[in-house]
Amino acid sequence: MENPAKNNPYYSRTDHTKLDISNEEWEKVLAPDLYAIAREAATERPFTGKYNDFDELGEYYCAVCGNHLFRSTTKFSSSCGWPSFFEADKEGVYYKRDTAYGMERVEVLCKRCDSHLGHVFDDGPKPTGLRYCMNSISLEFVPDSEK
Repeated sequence: MENPAKNNPYYSRTDHTKLDISNEEWEKVLAPDLYAIAREAATERPFTGKYNDFDELGEYYCAVCGNHLFRSTTKFSSSCGWPSFFEADKEGVYYKRDTAYGMERVEVLCKRCDSHLGHVFDDGPKPTGLRYCMNSISLEFVPDSEK
């Protein structure tokens, strides 16, 4: 996989310090498509993300800052068009009410850098009943074989 940290001095999988970086600064270091989704809450078109139909074992991190978000064993096929997980790393994400576009949703954001990841819905499988519907571009996958 590509290295998201190449031009991003804030990316780290080991530093969990909360970041307070302006969108102006993020725009300088992030690719335009990642910036649009992570910082402006845009959304990938369904069925186009690299992790939608993907099932390797490993860990998912925030593509913006490197914060741990999901373990692959919590990923499931939801057929919604975006990678879906039934459980997130409690230290990796936080939630915010989202009423954009006339809908009531719960936005999922990275706890370290405040980047938009996607939304969570209550129509997922057991044991949580949740479906974390994420944008692939907001995620970075590291296979177990590389740990």
